[in-house]
Amino acid sequence: MEIRVFEQQDIDEVITLWERCDLLRPWNDPELDIERKLRHDADLFLVVVLSGQIVGSVMGGYDGHRGSAYYLAVHPDYQGRGFANALMNRLEKKLIARGCPKLNLQIRDDNDVVLGFYEKLDYEINEVTSLGKRLIEDREY
Repeated sequence: MEIRVFEQQDIDEVITLWERCDLLRPWNDPELDIERKLRHDADLFLVVVLSGQIVGSVMGGYDGHRGSAYYLAVHPDYQGRGFANALMNRLEKKLIARGCPKLNLQIRDDNDVVLGFYEKLDYEINEVTSLGKRLIEDREY
């Protein structure tokens, strides 16, 4: 297993991985999300490569105040082997190296499996409400 920074030639494999992990939503264009990420802290976009195949990803960010993680995915055939833990650990180390004091996550309320995963990594539910406002419509849905 190798964890490395995303490379442009990974795009099709990563989008296929996200589809396989049911991470895509009609209002998000994954190619645009990747393009935008590559313009900002591209070295926080990590993939897991196993036998030449991308089997995991995480897209991290840091705004100088808080870190974030998006698109954490591990191919269903490889889940339960520690790849997600390894990705989050690597991202956390990269954020700590930048002086990031806290990493925030957004998980859908009904996603109990993912909530349980993060709780095992010592993440806690914060009593906050996450608000959002779409500034640019990527696609009509």
